[in-house]
Amino acid sequence: MTEQSEKGKNLTIFGHLAELRTRLLRSVIAIVITSILTFIFYKPIFDILMRPAGDTQFIAIEMVERISVIFRISLIGGITIAIPYLTYELIMFVAPALTSKEKRYVYLILPWIILMFAAGVVFGYFVLIPPAVRFLLNYGSDIAIAQIRISNYIMLVTRLLLAIGLVFEMPVLTTFLSRIGVVTGKWLSGKRKIAIIFAFILAAIITPTFDPFNQTLVAVPLIILYELSIWLAYIFGKKNNAGVLSSSKN
Repeated sequence: MTEQSEKGKNLTIFGHLAELRTRLLRSVIAIVITSILTFIFYKPIFDILMRPAGDTQFIAIEMVERISVIFRISLIGGITIAIPYLTYELIMFVAPALTSKEKRYVYLILPWIILMFAAGVVFGYFVLIPPAVRFLLNYGSDIAIAQIRISNYIMLVTRLLLAIGLVFEMPVLTTFLSRIGVVTGKWLSGKRKIAIIFAFILAAIITPTFDPFNQTLVAVPLIILYELSIWLAYIFGKKNNAGVLSSSKN
């Protein structure tokens, strides 16, 4: 065991809390800095977010609504940009409890964390958001003319992008857990039916519409990601180890 690991294990509860406070403070500062940078360039980001809505005219019915939209774009954009640093701080917090080999695995998956989050955002923007927005804007148009608040639209789009980006981290997380022996491909495959049900439940939560088409657009990629996680666990999983979770099943 390395000296850093010994030091981490010998920290008192107050020492862990102090370190957690420090790393949370650093993370908040990082988000503030990246949010300020995003605020400077909010207009092109806003234009990108508005493209799926086409020529739809949105309204603002409160005096602070437009500035709140700008702040929301800046904050979500800041969090997105800061994700690599936030991941680093998380890794550094848990690193003392990991072995040197496990730390290497963490460093190896760090680029994949960023890549998969970006892939999720791209998927959400090009595949999920356009049909969802069209459905919400056009369904029931024979009943009433929709006057959509700009804050409502931006909240919907940013929430979807952030949620899909985080969901796409599943293969990275399961690969790491399988590599350190927490889960196995066999255990994951045994939970396939539960995962499929959970995928549709999560899709119903993420998607803003009630139609099965848009929910399926989310559920199917989730199921594919889970299947990918199973194969990655078989390929990269810790050898000759039943896994903590798989052994607990017996």
